[in-house]
Amino acid sequence: MLDIKDENVEKSLKNSIKNEAATKGDNLKAEVSAKQLEDETEAAVNEMENSVAEEAETEKQEEEKTVDYTSFSLEELVATLKSALETNPAHKIKNQVESIKSTFNVKFGSLLAEKKTAFLEVGGDSIDFKFSSPIKTEYNTLLSTYKKQRDTHYKALENQLKENLEKRLKVIEDLKILIVEANADTMYKEFKQIQENWRAIGPVSKTRYNDTWKTYHHHVERFYDLLNIRNDFRDLDFKNNLEEKLKIIAKAEALIESKDINVAFKELQELHRTWKEDIGPVASEVREDIWKKFSAATKKIHDKRHEFYREMKSKYQEIINKKLVIIESIAAYETSGNKTHKDWQNSIKDIESLRQDYFNAGKLPYAKSEEVWQKFKEATKKFNNAKNTFYKEEKSNQQKNLQQKLALIEVAESLKDSEDWEVATNTLKKIQNDWKKIGHVPRKFSDDIWKKFKGACNHYFDRLNKQKTTVNAEQQAVVDAKKAFLETLKETKNHTKESVLEAIESWKKIGGLPHNVRHLEGKFNKQIDRLLESLSLDKQEVSMLKFTNVVDGLMANNDARKLDSEQLFVRKKIDEVVKEIQQLENNLGFFSNAKDNNPLVLNVKKQVADFKVDLSTWKEKLKYLKSLDY
Repeated sequence: MLDIKDENVEKSLKNSIKNEAATKGDNLKAEVSAKQLEDETEAAVNEMENSVAEEAETEKQEEEKTVDYTSFSLEELVATLKSALETNPAHKIKNQVESIKSTFNVKFGSLLAEKKTAFLEVGGDSIDFKFSSPIKTEYNTLLSTYKKQRDTHYKALENQLKENLEKRLKVIEDLKILIVEANADTMYKEFKQIQENWRAIGPVSKTRYNDTWKTYHHHVERFYDLLNIRNDFRDLDFKNNLEEKLKIIAKAEALIESKDINVAFKELQELHRTWKEDIGPVASEVREDIWKKFSAATKKIHDKRHEFYREMKSKYQEIINKKLVIIESIAAYETSGNKTHKDWQNSIKDIESLRQDYFNAGKLPYAKSEEVWQKFKEATKKFNNAKNTFYKEEKSNQQKNLQQKLALIEVAESLKDSEDWEVATNTLKKIQNDWKKIGHVPRKFSDDIWKKFKGACNHYFDRLNKQKTTVNAEQQAVVDAKKAFLETLKETKNHTKESVLEAIESWKKIGGLPHNVRHLEGKFNKQIDRLLESLSLDKQEVSMLKFTNVVDGLMANNDARKLDSEQLFVRKKIDEVVKEIQQLENNLGFFSNAKDNNPLVLNVKKQVADFKVDLSTWKEKLKYLKSLDY
């Protein structure tokens, strides 16, 4: 057992151990936190240094103004591009040209779609569609000029970068020699000249920029560290350089509050370049301190910029997601049910609408857009391949359709002057229907062959209409004459067989009736039948006169169809009468034992006699029909 004193000692010892451990832990955490902060700061500075190196590869450019070209017409876009090329070097208008290109392509694509739609609406075929515009030609020429000027500039720049690198390496060698070999009385003056030479050299490749600067700066610090003879010059330089670097730090700290992070970043790049290129070293005792202050300001701007781009990345991801949904819709678009030109035109409109949705979803930087763009192209390629396959087959079919329509033109041409009105009219109406059923032909032939076919048909039907007009005038006179004759016939009294036959002959001489007034023929026939029945003539003779009157009327009207029907009817009646006679004669066989004066036998014999008279009449009628030449 421990006494109270021992317990207090033990507690005190334990607390002491805990406090010591906690202190060590806090110190360790502080060290880790400081190390982490230092690493992050170094990373931020390295990123800035790399961006400065990248900027150093090219000439310093003025900030291009951002212009919204969506409200510009095609002509205004081309005029703007032309003006930009005439007043600026090609390498300084890259963003402007890209913005103009993007807007022009969208607007010209819309114009192209409108022209194509109009072309298809008037019967054109997609495969034959072509559209050229002077404004597009001028645009292509300007774009080609821009690319040539840009490529020429960058080729010259590449050569200049190599030349500048050689000059900088030469300056470094001169500085190294100065440190080792220079005369103490002249070395400071020679050093100042080396600094001037260094500053006068233009940019070098970004891959060599930091290495050459670090090497140069290392030897500059060596020079100052060895400059003991003229300490007044050295101290004055250190003082001036310190003042300049403190000004740069103040500017960097002010940039932290800038609302436009991109502007702040560009200005910070320039401050880093000035720090490295234009200002020499400071006294060794303050070098690390001022560099840490500058690095700290750099880190804060770097962090703000990264936060800004994280937000932008989120927005870009929203745009990407929208575009990917549209791409999926295009890729999944079903065309297997498309069988006709109209089907494909509807599908083309659907895909064009999806394409517009894709472009309207928003713009992306090249690094983020390229992968999405390739997926978009792959999706539209699938649709275009199916469309092109259809129209390739359609083109083959159009050649076949062309041959069929040319054959119909030959038929129309051969009939356009025909006077066989019935045959020619029926044939031309049929081939007109056939023409409608034949599909499209190549666009370059469609207008020409349609004019030829339509011309031949119109020529014929114009002649037909003219002929009908002439015939109608003549026929109207016949109609009027026959109507008047009918009225006279009705009013005439005391007819004889001779007067009735004379009336029939007179009716024939007046002429045939048009089809639409053939009912007059029926009225005349009824009138003749009434007159014949009023005469005291034999029944068979009356029947025959009636028949010949009707048949002669059909002959006068050239109605061969009804004459054929009449002959079939007569033959049928003959067959029916013959069968009746045969049946009655068979029935008489059943009365072989009956007396000749049996009433039933007498009745059957009378029926047989009547049917034989009828048979004789029907045969006479058939003979008369056969004698006609129709």
